[in-house]
Amino acid sequence: MSMDIRCLFPELGPVVGYAATATMRALGRPEHADQTALYLHVREVQAPRVVVVQDLDEPPGCGSLWGEVNATIFGALGCAGCVTNGCVRDLKEARAIGFHFFARGPCVSHAYVRVESAGLPVTVGGLRISPGDLLHADQHGVLLIPREIAAELPAAAERVVAAEQSLLSWVRSSEFDPDELIKRRRVKH
Repeated sequence: MSMDIRCLFPELGPVVGYAATATMRALGRPEHADQTALYLHVREVQAPRVVVVQDLDEPPGCGSLWGEVNATIFGALGCAGCVTNGCVRDLKEARAIGFHFFARGPCVSHAYVRVESAGLPVTVGGLRISPGDLLHADQHGVLLIPREIAAELPAAAERVVAAEQSLLSWVRSSEFDPDELIKRRRVKH
């Protein structure tokens, strides 16, 4: 996702989960604001879960679906956090219960927030997310992991870390040679 979506609680560490999706609005004055469709959809998504909500208001962030109440409810429904192009509130309370917020930032009010749809593809931070998509989110941002390569990622990550640690160990050693660095780091075409 674009850097518009940022981790508000980096100290909570990374989140990996399957997307439960929804859209919401806060502008206007609805007659009701029933979240039943989202509650039901979340329960259909494989655990662990992350709720991904596209704020349809223009501009987004006029009000927040996410605060202490929904963080507590969705945490009880097995969600590790939320990702939204909108805003969030009750930061202290959400952090205290360990519920992750990945958002544009905080806001002061929930306004007239309501869920418009649940269980359909959404676009947040320029990334199209479908229900059940596998996401990884941490202090650096949010990314989609294609399921067809998910099983290969741990071994690939171990290889990258090992190669980087080997390079860093050499760079920090007395054997470091700037000319050799150029040879080692040159891109081969």
